Amino acid sequence: MASSQCFRPRSVPCRSLSPPEQPLQVKVVGLFKSSTFQIAKSTAESLKINFPSKFEDPIIVPLQEFAWDQYLQEKKRHDFVFLDVSIGFGPIGRLVFELYCDACPKTCKNFQVLCTGKAGFSQSGIRLHYAGSIFHRVVRNGWIQGGDIVAGRGDGGESIYGPTFEDENFAIPHNKRGVLGMVNKGRHSNGSQFYITLQPAPYLDKKYVAFGQLIEGTEILQQLELVPTENERPIQQCTIIGSGEYYA
Repeated sequence: MASSQCFRPRSVPCRSLSPPEQPLQVKVVGLFKSSTFQIAKSTAESLKINFPSKFEDPIIVPLQEFAWDQYLQEKKRHDFVFLDVSIGFGPIGRLVFELYCDACPKTCKNFQVLCTGKAGFSQSGIRLHYAGSIFHRVVRNGWIQGGDIVAGRGDGGESIYGPTFEDENFAIPHNKRGVLGMVNKGRHSNGSQFYITLQPAPYLDKKYVAFGQLIEGTEILQQLELVPTENERPIQQCTIIGSGEYYA
């Protein structure tokens, strides 16, 4: 994992209508052993080499595990959760999500608590935990869908607040692969079902509440995407075998 930021030095006030553009400086901070950090580092260095007039030397900050955890704790207004996934009877790896708690606190709390199982059981007797549930739908070039903690058919689910809760806001756009959002059956009908986009999906904006982003496990998402389906239902069972908080 890595985080990168661009800083544009402040230009000196000038009467010219077209002042020269100031070079950008890229800062990369991340877990040293992470392949994502190494890719980000190489990309930042390549930008300086290939476009020397547009980019200053990058600031590279490699961190060991303890320092990276501390950095995240200091920086975060977001929470992180994971889903461990199997296809058939074989575990394939982990999906890690960043939850935008500042933008959608109620929606993020629902997903986070469903990942941990800390809410126990609902008043109707449903176990409020993603562990053991399945991804029941794969829409080619669209999204994968899971989180029906009732029967796994795609017609059930329940939130930690009751059967459903309201649409919090539509601030997060569906503008890339890996956006995490809540499935609904119409306005203000969010429960436990969720989706992960497989490509930009602007047609979901203003209709479904997006509240997070996949930050690790892109290869796991691709494996789920490629599972054979019949009427959009995976032929091999795709199960969430574990879930919880990340960096807790």
